Amino acid sequence: MISFNYEGDFKLENEQAVSQWVSATILNEGYNEGEINYIFCDDDYLHKINVKYLDHDTLTDIISFDYSVGKELHGDIYISTERVTENAKDFRVEFSEELHRVIIHGILHYCGYKDKTDQESKEMRSLENHYLTKR
Repeated sequence: MISFNYEGDFKLENEQAVSQWVSATILNEGYNEGEINYIFCDDDYLHKINVKYLDHDTLTDIISFDYSVGKELHGDIYISTERVTENAKDFRVEFSEELHRVIIHGILHYCGYKDKTDQESKEMRSLENHYLTKR
């Protein structure tokens, strides 16, 4: 089950369509959907989580906590809508495109994809682009 939670004024448009898109991505990657929580928040909220749990004193657009068991995906995905807004401006894309990229990015991490090296980042970006065409 995919749920959407909000710490602030932001509200995701068309939750049902986004949920179906994420579910289809999970199945396409060969995994089963467990309990996945998206939490949309601001920079301050996510920064506190970054410092407290990851010991990183930086701003970020997404933090995902993976509680998956085998092929069943479970986790909490925190997304700063302020960072997504800034990134959309920097990348010269619409907010909704960048938001969907970040939404699927978290799921791809749960599916085992990494983005620490240049090659991993290229593969992740390619998969993000692929799934963005499926929404």
